[in-house]
Amino acid sequence: MHAFVPKLQRLNRHKASGYWPERILTQLEYAYRLSKVNGGRFDSLLEEAVDYLTDRASEEGVITRSAAVQAEGMIAGLSAEAKKLRLLCTAHAHIDMNWQWGWDETVQITLDTFRTVLDLMEEYPSFTFSQSQAAIYRIVEEYAPEMLPEIKQRVKEGRWEVTASHWVEADKNMPNGESLSRHLLYTRRYLSKLLDIPPESLNIDFEPDTFGHSANVPEILADGGVRYYYHCRGYEGHHIYRWVAPSGKSVIAYREPIWYNAYIEYGAGLYVPEFCANHNMTTMLKVYGIGDHGGGPTRRDIERLLDMATWPVYPTVEFGTYAQFFALVEQVADQLPVVQNELNFVFSGCYTSQSRIKLANRTAEAALYEAEALGAIAHLRTGAAYRADRFEEAWRNVLFAQFHDILPGSGVTETREHALGMFQNTMATTNSARHRALRALSDEIDTSKFISDEPIADSISEGAGVGYGSKDFKVSQVGRGRGGTRIFHIYNTTPVDREEVAEFVLWDWNGNISHVVFEDDEGRATEHQIIDHGFNHYWSHYFLRALVKVSVPALGYSTYVMRTEAREDPLPFQVEPRLEKVDEFVLENERIRVVFHPVDASIVSFVDKESGEELIDPGRPSGIFRFVQEDFNKGMSAWIVGRYMEIQSAHGQVRLSKRYDGAGVRQAIRYEMSFGDSKLAVEVSLDAGSSLLGFEVECDWQEIGKAGLGIPQMHFHLPFAYDCDEYVYDIPFGTVVRGAREQDVPANGWAFGRRKEGRGRSFMLLAGAKHGFRGADNSLSVTLLRSSYDPDPHPELGVHRFRFAIALALGTSNRDLIEFGRLYHHPLHVLSDIAREGRLPATYGMVGQVTGNVAVSAIKLAEDGSGDWIVRLYETEGAETEAGVRLPSAPRQARLVDMHELSLPDVPAVRIDDDRIAVPVAANTIANIRVTF
Repeated sequence: MHAFVPKLQRLNRHKASGYWPERILTQLEYAYRLSKVNGGRFDSLLEEAVDYLTDRASEEGVITRSAAVQAEGMIAGLSAEAKKLRLLCTAHAHIDMNWQWGWDETVQITLDTFRTVLDLMEEYPSFTFSQSQAAIYRIVEEYAPEMLPEIKQRVKEGRWEVTASHWVEADKNMPNGESLSRHLLYTRRYLSKLLDIPPESLNIDFEPDTFGHSANVPEILADGGVRYYYHCRGYEGHHIYRWVAPSGKSVIAYREPIWYNAYIEYGAGLYVPEFCANHNMTTMLKVYGIGDHGGGPTRRDIERLLDMATWPVYPTVEFGTYAQFFALVEQVADQLPVVQNELNFVFSGCYTSQSRIKLANRTAEAALYEAEALGAIAHLRTGAAYRADRFEEAWRNVLFAQFHDILPGSGVTETREHALGMFQNTMATTNSARHRALRALSDEIDTSKFISDEPIADSISEGAGVGYGSKDFKVSQVGRGRGGTRIFHIYNTTPVDREEVAEFVLWDWNGNISHVVFEDDEGRATEHQIIDHGFNHYWSHYFLRALVKVSVPALGYSTYVMRTEAREDPLPFQVEPRLEKVDEFVLENERIRVVFHPVDASIVSFVDKESGEELIDPGRPSGIFRFVQEDFNKGMSAWIVGRYMEIQSAHGQVRLSKRYDGAGVRQAIRYEMSFGDSKLAVEVSLDAGSSLLGFEVECDWQEIGKAGLGIPQMHFHLPFAYDCDEYVYDIPFGTVVRGAREQDVPANGWAFGRRKEGRGRSFMLLAGAKHGFRGADNSLSVTLLRSSYDPDPHPELGVHRFRFAIALALGTSNRDLIEFGRLYHHPLHVLSDIAREGRLPATYGMVGQVTGNVAVSAIKLAEDGSGDWIVRLYETEGAETEAGVRLPSAPRQARLVDMHELSLPDVPAVRIDDDRIAVPVAANTIANIRVTF
């Protein structure tokens, strides 16, 4: 430390308040920092000025204006050197969407902030402002359209910078890859038209408060035309770097070195010398403006910046934009350090908090994929209407709720209520579109061989079942059959052939249950199981449910028929117990054998029958729900999972029973238990031919977290017998491998405990709408519910219904794991129908099984209304592959496009062979194929 530094520090400690002491001491400190990065070149000049000021302050008791002016004159010779460096000041207003307030307040925050900014722009001609989030501009369009011309004028002047490449500042871990791509697609289309700006100008992803980032974010951004990324959280390394995706695509990232919500203080320029020296630049970015609740820059901020620009020994202070700064970074782009992989973890509680919002997000994402894919197929094969505008509206609802304080669950009660209200609108759109597409296809299926002259005048089944299944977010199981013979079409929305069990609903049928048979369209009988003892009433109708083993081609359908056989029933024997047997609770098929403890219902044995290996360690309770009290001392309970203070098994006083027993297509047990103030009912099932053990859970959760007591949590815990030090998780557009970690980490819907040695099958834990997984100590866990208490004091009270599953998988292929997850998240759909003539076959793979190491993310119609298809795939294994897709008919043209559905130069050609297309896909990349029929 130079000798004059302690003197400067003493001057700062004892300075009197006032403008001139602040001005001279700030300039002296800036000059010192400037000298330091220049090898001490200006030390002697600074020492003279500091000594002078110290002497004057000692004599006069304060730093007077005259002394400050004199000292400033003594260092004025440094002005030229000082002004070589620049502080580029960019104003913004961080507006959290519905964080600790409701939608009405968000609207008012936005409009009030923008009015303030526009007024300041009128008064200060050099002042600039930058604003992210397309949803904010949508607020202006809907609630104050008279403000739009003013904003557009400032945009054209270059003074209002639009940094909104996404619909909102979204979470980057829990939305799936398709959601993250739709942020880019819909934002660019909307804002370029609304504000009359070039689409390519929307190339900055401004995410100051996002809670961590999955590894494929640079891939998605680059594919969507984004070049620059601004953030604060999830990483503690470089401030400017090149963030590289597994594919090699990259964006230039800037990690805010100070903070993004700030007033302008006089010391703002002190960071400039060191920052510029470290990054071989002459300009540093200064982000300012009060936010979270909006407000933005103040008059004092602008006045201070204008004033500081006149200081002789200070950097050049200018108003500017992010685009200006990133253009300067481009000049040193080849020197930037490279950062790879995900930028995580932070706020792990947000993977679980407000579980209903997470259920809504995952359900809507899955339903939108299906509605678009089925709609595209139905449009091509039947001419059915495809409402792209309604899909975009539904997607906007989903994207809005992915804001980094909504989907993560760090909002208040009003946050949740608004999100779930939007979810209802989304599902009304997607479920009706899904059902209409399925009905349009079903109406064209030829089932004329089943036409009969059976009298149907007294049939009431056509009016039955309206809306049935909707509350579980399924396609409505409305009755369409009649008479004794019933026809069903089973639809598969995944790109793999499937053989599994589907649930059929029979409405107002009064035949002999014991004579029922189910056959495919060729008359081949298939196994079935009636699961209702008697008939269930539903709004003046009654129904019966059957589980039927079906086979359905990839992205296609098959047809099954229920009829009754004319046969003689055997004489019934008296049903009385002749022997008393020991109760055993075992679920077993040809693939696995699972044994449950007869007292507490924990899993005591899980045998892989293909290898004979026992996968459960008998010394550790496995397959159990655990009730946890988390440490509250870190605060921010919605954001942070506290240290586990107490862990209890929830399996006390278990009431255990057999649900479905014996031979059949499904076996199941049911158990109920109480813990804390809550109740849990669980049905565990195993289907014929499956290695997936399904859990259907209903939990009456009455736990309340409180500061000073703890944060109640429930999770499912699965220790296993094999050694595991790596865990695979699904992330947007791919997978990631993480080491063992005693911390919740994010996944889109599953985690896989890959064995350390050997080639046997390993455990996979799948959860339909849960994101907080933990892989450590040879075990997998998924956090199911947490009662955080701030900012929402009661986020989870009430009845929750959710599902998860344990499965066995080999794990040698990421694609197999991804597809396993998709099968679980996209169950088969069953529609009842009538016999009719049609032009489609009774069984049909509408889009054939996709080949190559790729997974399908979307099949949809292009946004431009051309009727072209967009097929989005992503490579899964980290190696180049050739993707092949069979289409419903031969295309006239197929080509690779970007995420905005525009043609790309210098890309491989898509090969067309009759109704098949094939294209090479580079390792870890996204391929967007545009198909013209």
